[in-house]
Amino acid sequence: MSPWGALLAGLVAGVSLVLLFCAPARWLAAAVRSGSDGTVNISDAQGTVWSGSGQLTLHGGQGSHDTSVLPGRLHWELQATLGALTMDLRADCCAPAGILLRLVPDWAGARLQLADHQSHWPAQVLSGLGTPWNTIRPEGQLLLQSQSFVVQWNEGRWSCHGQLQLDAMDIASRLSTLRPMGSYRLVLHGAQTPRVELTTLQGSLQLQGSGQWAGNKLRFEGEASAAPDRAEALANLLNIIGQRVGARSIIKLG
Repeated sequence: MSPWGALLAGLVAGVSLVLLFCAPARWLAAAVRSGSDGTVNISDAQGTVWSGSGQLTLHGGQGSHDTSVLPGRLHWELQATLGALTMDLRADCCAPAGILLRLVPDWAGARLQLADHQSHWPAQVLSGLGTPWNTIRPEGQLLLQSQSFVVQWNEGRWSCHGQLQLDAMDIASRLSTLRPMGSYRLVLHGAQTPRVELTTLQGSLQLQGSGQWAGNKLRFEGEASAAPDRAEALANLLNIIGQRVGARSIIKLG
């Protein structure tokens, strides 16, 4: 290689490294927006792809005007190691201790590992996801816990191992004067065919159901009902969240 060719190659390599390690945070924000079809956005992104922060925003998707913003900022630290990509996420409001994610690609797909953790999230942010959350307008606290949770993508299909548990505590809605209506638990059980289970922890609104993924689609069946002395206060909500059959409301997804 001539001296000028070596110089040019060195300049290209140097510029590439600068772009790689100093890539602005807005590039990551654009990738998140594109990958979620606009449902998840990071506004006011500052820093770099590797170390930055922004405002996490949920949106109802194409044609929707519903938006919700997570209080405080979302911070991230991204590290690339041999054969893996590790991200440490920290939310000012909800996960100050951080959430550690590790992505390991392989010849057939990838494996995403979620470190065991607990985090608290405001239920109000769900309203930004559009229907039916924009009608229900939930209020309360969401406690997310993970245990040995791993998601595996393999030749276009996915499975998971371990467990994710979401406790919805002291939930209220603008559709009912009853505050709170109750507390509920949704558990994702990892398996080759993952399944979910919904139970009521306590409250006048009773929710229960179960489902599983068929391919990449969730099929869920459940029902909602009200304590006899609270039927009138919960009637409007029961009419909306499912198909009324007498005193029950039947919930079907997929």
